[in-house]
Amino acid sequence: MTLSPARVPALGVRRLTATLYGYSFLDDLVLLYPVYALLFSDTGLSVWQISSLFVLWSLTGVLLEIPSGAWADAVSRRTLLWLGPLLGSAGFALWVIVPSYPAFAAGFVLWGVRGALGSGALEALVYEELDRLGAADRYARIMGRANAAALLGVVAAMALAGPVFDFGGYPAVGLASVLAGLLTAAVAAGFPEHRAPVVAAEADADGVAGWTAMLRASLTEARRDRAVRHALLLVPAVSAVWGALDEYTPLLVRETGVADATVPWWLLLVWLGPTIGGLLAGGAERLGRAGLAALLAGSAVALAAGGAAGTPLALAAIALAYGGFQLATVLADSRLQHSIEGPGRATLTSAAGVGTELATIAVYGGYGLLASTTTHGAAFALFAVPYVLTAGLVAAWRR
Repeated sequence: MTLSPARVPALGVRRLTATLYGYSFLDDLVLLYPVYALLFSDTGLSVWQISSLFVLWSLTGVLLEIPSGAWADAVSRRTLLWLGPLLGSAGFALWVIVPSYPAFAAGFVLWGVRGALGSGALEALVYEELDRLGAADRYARIMGRANAAALLGVVAAMALAGPVFDFGGYPAVGLASVLAGLLTAAVAAGFPEHRAPVVAAEADADGVAGWTAMLRASLTEARRDRAVRHALLLVPAVSAVWGALDEYTPLLVRETGVADATVPWWLLLVWLGPTIGGLLAGGAERLGRAGLAALLAGSAVALAAGGAAGTPLALAAIALAYGGFQLATVLADSRLQHSIEGPGRATLTSAAGVGTELATIAVYGGYGLLASTTTHGAAFALFAVPYVLTAGLVAAWRR
């Protein structure tokens, strides 16, 4: 049977999205997520030591984000997407085989490399494949659903972490996380990838020259285009703080007085918020500056209220805040992708990732200072302030 020309793009979009949703789900189906902060604490690490691990994680991303993005633009985005999960699995194995500060540090370096390889490469591959199929206008909706799939992976990990932990402790949870990484790599190998001829030609003629030319062209576009610059600033401003606070959420939950065995279940409640937020991205793409500013301000109020209350039921406010921040993160990424016109899409997306990592490091340092002198709930409430400031800047930006 011969397919009609109109049917071919539809099948291409379906194949791309099926692979994307599967990849996103498996990439976050890591049973260590809800318990690794507890693992660090039970191994004897202080809050400062835990924060230093998070800083090391982010520093790895800062150093590798832009080079890996330029590599993805010059060579193959799909290759980076399957290589990263393999490195992450190796790091998780280290954590449970030899639990100690050096092993945790090595694992976070591997995890940071994994994140850098995927950051920028995934968004660029998806956007350009959609653009090739005439469906670039569906990017926010599809990425919102992909984020929801990722969060469903987190939710599934949280639901499974408790029973698996009760069965075999940290080693069983670690083994399940390693297997999830291997499955993620297998799915990533199935991504379609059709490179733009100019990018492929540069890479084929001279791999090193293509890499450096891509980096130079991307930085030139960011310098000349105000819309790109604004979008590059918006992504870290929206995503960094709540992304960093996420790492401390298990400690916040424990502080409310719930039993350790129920921490993953309470985290399920928290992560319902961003799951729903990701699903709302398609309809919310029409939000203007005022709408986005209101979304950020409202989410900041929910974050402050949930942190200050310090009760298990107040975690619903944290869920609401995370949902708003997840929605704003997808919208910020969509604005960045639509503003990029040159060939260095992965490089520029990675540049936004560098900004996010630098801001995240600042949050880790600030959180380590605050949590050492006050409660986790108070620290969460204080970190609502940057979002109020960001909301004011977004409302004040010229078109």
